[in-house]
Amino acid sequence: MQYLAPENTADAVALLAKSKGSVHVLAGGSDLLVRMKGGYIEPDVIVDIKRIKAMNEIKKTSAGFKIGAAVSCATLGAHAALCNAWPGVVEAANLIGSDQIQGRCTIVGNLCNASPAADSVPALVAANAVAIVHGPKGMREVEVAKIGTGPGKTSLKKGEVVESIQLPPRSAKSADAYLRFIPRTEMDIAVVSAGINLTLGAKGIIKEARVSLGAVAPKALLVPAAAKAIIGSTLDDEALAKLARACSAACNPIDDKRGTVAYRTKVAGVLARRAAESAYARAGGKK
Repeated sequence: MQYLAPENTADAVALLAKSKGSVHVLAGGSDLLVRMKGGYIEPDVIVDIKRIKAMNEIKKTSAGFKIGAAVSCATLGAHAALCNAWPGVVEAANLIGSDQIQGRCTIVGNLCNASPAADSVPALVAANAVAIVHGPKGMREVEVAKIGTGPGKTSLKKGEVVESIQLPPRSAKSADAYLRFIPRTEMDIAVVSAGINLTLGAKGIIKEARVSLGAVAPKALLVPAAAKAIIGSTLDDEALAKLARACSAACNPIDDKRGTVAYRTKVAGVLARRAAESAYARAGGKK
């Protein structure tokens, strides 16, 4: 196995493009190393991106927040401005693993691992986040919702690497929230999850919303019908009921030892309601 540690994004792209065999990017390694030790993969090449400065920064600009691919989830949780602007994104990231794992894991690694149950992905989809992807043909911006294509599969092409995640700027009276259901109190994988992002207008009326679900389909879902159910409302009981029904209707889960299709479908609506209420309150809405 060949281990490579480039110091800039261009070199990382060049190494990924020319490497042959099983090639993997190492960010935090909390997924990659587990799969290697479990014998699920045997990489021929590992490209470590942790030495790349651009991938280790959180920047706040007029375009929002730019989070480097190697920034740990613990670092996200300690960034006051990011926590204030995007509490749902941060709380989702901070649910990945233990305190020890938090010091290593990254939201980009979580995204590119492409698990349907990834915690950070529904929150990022709800936030309308964009992945900044660099490759042999240059840079392109890809909606986070379009990175994962199925369990363990992404839309990234040969030689491409996600350099950062871009979160849009926050308007007034906006907030997000993320909730998941797990059988244990912590250190578990989501059976169902929900991310809600919304903006309020006059008199607490929701004027914009995005709703995303995790672990109920082969990839995180954006549910426009659920967003439509609450836009124009003050999140009254009728709107919440429509939201729940829309979320349940969008589900396409599997039966496994952790949850049945019927259970996941029901819980998706329940979690979406609760996450919406949390985001609404954070945005300054009163019920």
